[in-house]
Amino acid sequence: MSQPLHGVRIIELAGIGPGPYAGQLLADMGADVIVINRPGPMGAIPNLSNRGKKMLTLDLRKPEGAEVVLDLVRGADVLFEGLRPGVTERLGVGPDACHAVNPKLVYGRMTGWGQTGPWASMAGHDINYISITGALGAMGRKGTPPSPPLNLVGDYGGGSLFLISGILAALLQAERTGKGDIVDAAIIDGTNSMMSVLHMLSGLGQWTPERGTNMLDGAWPFYRCYTTSDEKFMAVGPLEPQFFAEMLRLLEIDPADYGGQMDKSKFANQHAMLEAKFASKTREDWAEIFDGTDACVTPVLTYDEAPSHPQNAARGGLRQQGAFIHPRPAPGFEGTDIDPDFTVTGPNDAAVEIFAELGYDAAKVEALTAAGVTG
Repeated sequence: MSQPLHGVRIIELAGIGPGPYAGQLLADMGADVIVINRPGPMGAIPNLSNRGKKMLTLDLRKPEGAEVVLDLVRGADVLFEGLRPGVTERLGVGPDACHAVNPKLVYGRMTGWGQTGPWASMAGHDINYISITGALGAMGRKGTPPSPPLNLVGDYGGGSLFLISGILAALLQAERTGKGDIVDAAIIDGTNSMMSVLHMLSGLGQWTPERGTNMLDGAWPFYRCYTTSDEKFMAVGPLEPQFFAEMLRLLEIDPADYGGQMDKSKFANQHAMLEAKFASKTREDWAEIFDGTDACVTPVLTYDEAPSHPQNAARGGLRQQGAFIHPRPAPGFEGTDIDPDFTVTGPNDAAVEIFAELGYDAAKVEALTAAGVTG
């Protein structure tokens, strides 16, 4: 059986971060993704996010480059970009220009601040976007500066995944109505949405704005990481009473000595007790003890250790191909059993194929090349 997005053509205007990752996920689900690279050294850098995509280099600052994009748009289902508001309009490939040649097109826009508002045209990166949502301020230890959570929360969680959900919803709408739409995916909006759980807990009186004082931010002894004797770490998270009891059993700690799980007056002593206990063995010792149990205690691996973990290995979660370790396509689909090709192509590798498909003859391709539109 073919992949779910087989037959869906997507034009991706090259960018960084959340846009390319969104394109990677769509390609993993079977979409035919064509990346429009800019001329220059950035497009020549191998990028894992370009696996499974077709690559074409065009200079969109030249009108002929925009014309090629619009020719592609005529046969496409989706175009998405991650440039500042107004840039694609100035290049001649904004929503109005694209919908003029293909009214059914879904036009995705990926930004940090969104298309509107006083900061819409201001520069920023992941750490800036999540800083105004309350997410960054909630991460880290009490009395220390907030800890940036890599760029997983903003760029990829609040950005890529919300862009994809918007694109897929708009595709369904276009199939029903014959009319495309514009998806305004802003990292701040997606991150604010993911913050719903903290707003809920706060409304219930179960969360405070003070960092490092809450159940899920490392302040409670049964939900944090502990250092082992070999200076590695174990992740501890038995929230439910039965799982907590199993952890104490495997740690050989008497519940009476430990005290009540939710007794905050004993948290300081409980932290110290668990710190001493986990420091008594290596990470691998503890991993073996907790393996296959319901204690919710697991080893903290580095990213290069992750492929060899039995659970990742059993699911084919990570594998080496070329220079990169590739995560398996996610989510999986029961009706699709395809061994993906993770080849990362060069910045203009699909030019011949794409120009031929558009019906460009040799003279037109030569003219585009001579004018510096493609290379």
